[in-house]
Amino acid sequence: MTTFDLFAPEPDDAALMAQLRQTLHDHAHRYYVLDAPTLPDAEYDRLFRQLQALEARHPELITPDSPTQRVGGKPLEQFAAVRHAVPMLSIRTETDTQASGAELFDARIRRELGLTALDPAIDYVAEPKFDGLAMNLRYERGVLVQAATRGDGEVGEDVTQNIRTIGQIPLRLPAGVPAVLEVRGEVYMRRDDFEALNDKQRAAGQKTFVNPRNAAAGAVRQLDPAIAAQRPLSFYAYGLGAVTPPEAGGPVWQSHFELMQTLKSWGFPVSELVKCAQGAAELVAYYDAIGRQRDALGFDIDGVVYKVNSLALQRQLGFVTREPRWAVAHKFPAQEMLTSVLAIDVQVGRTGKLTPVAKLAPVFVGGVTVTNATLHNEDEARRKDVRVGDTVIVRRAGDVIPEVVSVLLDKRVDEPAIFTMPRLCPVCGSAAVREEGEADYRCTGGLFCSAQRKQAILHFAQRRAVEVEGLGDKLVDQLVDAGIINTLPDLYRLGFTALANLARMADKSAQNILDALEKSKQTTLPRFLFGLGIRHVGEATAKALARHFGQLDAIMDAPEDALLAVADVGPIVAKSIRTFFDQAHNREVVEQLRACGVTWAEGEPAPVAAQPLSGQTFVLTGTLPTLGREEAKALIEAAGGKVAGSVSKKTSFVVAGAEAGSKLDKARELGVAVLDEDQLKEMLDGGA
Repeated sequence: MTTFDLFAPEPDDAALMAQLRQTLHDHAHRYYVLDAPTLPDAEYDRLFRQLQALEARHPELITPDSPTQRVGGKPLEQFAAVRHAVPMLSIRTETDTQASGAELFDARIRRELGLTALDPAIDYVAEPKFDGLAMNLRYERGVLVQAATRGDGEVGEDVTQNIRTIGQIPLRLPAGVPAVLEVRGEVYMRRDDFEALNDKQRAAGQKTFVNPRNAAAGAVRQLDPAIAAQRPLSFYAYGLGAVTPPEAGGPVWQSHFELMQTLKSWGFPVSELVKCAQGAAELVAYYDAIGRQRDALGFDIDGVVYKVNSLALQRQLGFVTREPRWAVAHKFPAQEMLTSVLAIDVQVGRTGKLTPVAKLAPVFVGGVTVTNATLHNEDEARRKDVRVGDTVIVRRAGDVIPEVVSVLLDKRVDEPAIFTMPRLCPVCGSAAVREEGEADYRCTGGLFCSAQRKQAILHFAQRRAVEVEGLGDKLVDQLVDAGIINTLPDLYRLGFTALANLARMADKSAQNILDALEKSKQTTLPRFLFGLGIRHVGEATAKALARHFGQLDAIMDAPEDALLAVADVGPIVAKSIRTFFDQAHNREVVEQLRACGVTWAEGEPAPVAAQPLSGQTFVLTGTLPTLGREEAKALIEAAGGKVAGSVSKKTSFVVAGAEAGSKLDKARELGVAVLDEDQLKEMLDGGA
C-alpha cells in the first residue's frame, strides 16, 4: 500500500498531487471495500482537503480518477452489481468543527439564493450524521425487492438477502405507497449490540471488530445471510432515491421534513433527533445540543447534517460535481487521530489489576488533549502489536478512557521490543501473577501495596468482615490522602486529634469512629480471614478454612496439598492463599494487626469425616440427564472430590453426558475411567 509521509520534504505540486491521489485511493479501498481502515477519518479528510486545494490552484492537473471527482469505493466482486437509478452522492463536509460552521453554511446558502439581510431566515432540517453504511432500499408495489450499498455512487452491491435480516426494515409497505419507491438511510450497529458482539467473538476465540461502523459493514457484506442474521444491525431512514413522479401518480411533498414524516408513517425508522431549524442561530443551537448528547446516545455519530427544508429551493440550488449544494455534513471534533507511542507504563488499580498504558505524544482527540491510552492487558497489547516508537490510531469516545485502535506498521522504524508484562508489581515490588484462564496480571501485595490501600481498608472494615461502623469511602479517602493511614494497622493507631482535625469531622463523630474501631478488635477467625481480601476467598471459603484448621497460623503455613483438603477449596483458591501468605509483608501486616489488639477465638481443627470421593478428581462433559453442571460439581465437592476443567493423567473419572466432546475423547486416549450420571450417583452414595 502506498502512503504519503507527512514529514517528507515537499516535492513539486504535480508529484505531490499524484502521491495524494494514490494515498486516498488506497485508504478509501481499505475503508469502503475491505472494511479494514488504517487511517483516522480526520487524517483522511485533511489529505482530501490538501488535494482539493492543489487542484484549485492547478485545474489543468485534475485527472478523471481523482478522489475529488467521485464519491469513492467500488463494489465487491462477490456481490451482483446494482446501478443506481438516482446516483447516491455524498454530502459536502464542513471542516470547521466549531458551531460557527453552521453560520458559514447558512451564509453560503443565502448568497447562492441571492438573499439579503432583510430577507427572512431559511427553513432547514437538521439531523445526526450516523456513522454506518449508506443503503438504498428499492420497493416495487410496496414490496422490498432490492437493497444496495452506495458503492462508487453510481454502482453499488446487491445485499438484499442480508438487509432482509434487519428487523427495523419493513419487507412490505402499507397500501397507497408509490409504485416505485427507493428509501435511503444508514445501516448501523448500536453500541450495546457492538459490545455484546465483541464479547461473543472473544469467547469464541475469534477476531474482534474495530468499531461499530466496521462491524455493521462486515455484517452487511457477509455472503451467508445466516451469519448476517446473527449480527445485530439497525437502520434509520434519511431520504429518497428514485420514486414514481407526480405526473405518473407519485406523491408530492413540499418539504424534506414532510417527506421524513411520511416515511415514518409508512413504517420506516426515522430518528427522533431530526428537527426543523430557522436560520443560522437555530442550526448553531442544534449543533451544540447534539454535541452535548453525543456520548449518551446509543449509537455513534460523527457530526450533524443540515439540509434546506424546501424541496423547491433544493431543486433551485441543484448540485455540483459530487455533492448537493443544499446540504452539508458538519463534523464534530475527531474521536480518532494519529500519534506516536513514547513509552508503555503499567498502572496498578484499586483491586491490584495491572494495566499497560501507552504514553502518547499529546494529540487533540474528541475535544480534549490525550496523552495516555489503555492497552487493557498483555494479550491485547500483543494482539495489536503496540511497541514504543510506533505510530498509532488512538480513539476517544465520551468519558471512556482513550484506547489504541491499531498500529500503522508501515511507519514502524527498526524492530522495537515486544511488550511484556512485568512479573513484579511496579508499585510495591510484590509478585504479579496471572491465574489460569485469566487475562489480567494482579499484584499479590494487597495489604501492603499503596495502589490498593483504600480498597484494602474498605474491604477490611465492611460489615461482613471486621465491621468498623462509620468508616466509609469519603473518610478513607481523607485519611489516606492526608497520609494519616498507610496500612491496615494504622487504623488502630488513630488518635482523636487526627480524626477531629479532618474537614467536616465533629468531635462526637471522631469519638464514634474510635469506639467503632475498638469494638472491631473483637472479631472471629472467618471474618478476619475474609477481611484480609485474599483473592477468591469469600465468606463461605473463609468459614470452611477456619472450621478445617481452627487456627490462623495453621492456615498461613498450610501447603497447597493441605489446603486442597478443605471442602470449599480447589486448586486456584489453594494457590491464591499460598501466594498471599508467601508475601512477607502480608504476614507482617497480620502480625501488626494482632499486636494492635485485633483478636478472635481459635480452636482445634474439626475432625475430618470420611468422604466417599475424597482424593478423587472429576471432569464433567456433555449434558447430564437430570443434573446441571453446577449441581453435579457441588455434589462432588460436598463428597470430598475435586472438579477440574480439563482431562489429564491426574484425572480420576470423566462424567459424560449427551453430546460429550473432546474431553471424552481425551479420557479414552489416556485410559481415564468414564462414568454416566447413574454411576456418579452410586459413588456419591458411597458405592464402589
